[in-house]
Amino acid sequence: MVWKDICIMASPLPLVFDASRRSMPPKHFADLSTEERREAVVALGLPKFRVDQLARHYYARLEADPRTMTDLPAARRDDVAKALFPTLMTPVKAVECDGGETAKTLWRLHDGTLLESVLMKYPDRATLCISSQAGCGMACPFCATGQGGLDRNLSTAEIVDQVRAAAASMQAEGGRLSNIVFMGMGEPLANYKRVVSAVRQITSPAPEGFGISQRNVTVSTVGLAPAIRKLADEGLSVTLAVSLHTPDDELRDTLVPVNNRWSVQQVLDAARYYADKTGRRVSIEYALIRDVNDQGWRADMLGKKLHKALGSRVHVNLIPLNPTPGSKWDASPKEQQDEFVRRVAAQGVPCTVRDTRGQEIAAACGQLAAEER
Repeated sequence: MVWKDICIMASPLPLVFDASRRSMPPKHFADLSTEERREAVVALGLPKFRVDQLARHYYARLEADPRTMTDLPAARRDDVAKALFPTLMTPVKAVECDGGETAKTLWRLHDGTLLESVLMKYPDRATLCISSQAGCGMACPFCATGQGGLDRNLSTAEIVDQVRAAAASMQAEGGRLSNIVFMGMGEPLANYKRVVSAVRQITSPAPEGFGISQRNVTVSTVGLAPAIRKLADEGLSVTLAVSLHTPDDELRDTLVPVNNRWSVQQVLDAARYYADKTGRRVSIEYALIRDVNDQGWRADMLGKKLHKALGSRVHVNLIPLNPTPGSKWDASPKEQQDEFVRRVAAQGVPCTVRDTRGQEIAAACGQLAAEER
């Protein structure tokens, strides 16, 4: 199959940037600013110092149910729970593979919307892949999430609580959650304000947050160039991962439809701005698809463009295409993959192949579809 065959497959989905505001959850403690938390606590007839207590329970002790917080007045715990800690997510199903080292959780939100998160345990770290939207509006044709369309944005608290739940799970096992990647369902920069708020809570030390290093947090994007520049100006030092998938506009216009709005060059210029402002190396994500984007000349072009745009501040993360239901596309053969890596590296750009986890349980990159079956 060659790339032009993409155009005669199923009709492409439209890009969706403005998610419906319907069915957003009730406000949660993690949605509120410090001042809003104080106002909410005072409205319950409690002293302001209770805000700090609640924050320590949620971020440091990883507790989300005030009914278990014994330093709160017993008679007021239900009131606090109802006002500040509504149930945001209920686990529907958890499946594991890799000997229990990879676990995918399907969550049902308050309105019945489904989302997924994936916890991956390694000898030296534990990484949580979290969702920023229920579904995705970017319509990439090789991605199960993108082909499912966008249901809605997640609230800040729905993003943050994925982290709290996984951190609590790791703590119960005697471990620690160390890394967060915004590579689950959704385009993080299309839910910009909530994602940035969530990042600040993930990385701030307790009792303001979970205390995970900013350098251990990765925010991915298909290439929303203005939002990349905006993120660069936030004063954060998270890793930026750009899902490029091909170096030429002709193919990327179809493979990553947002390219019709922001070209490869505009995305790389924004990535350079991010690297210059933060001092961080940019990760380029590239799903290698047999006979579509795996040609040697594309590897040469990718290496040259990246080296010119980003110099030493770039790394290519090659991803063998993960299978999705109904897809006719395949991962490239091992020898083609190795040749691609060699030719990118020959242009002075480091290129490695991602360790793919979770294929057996549809938990790998591009496979999340939030289905109950």
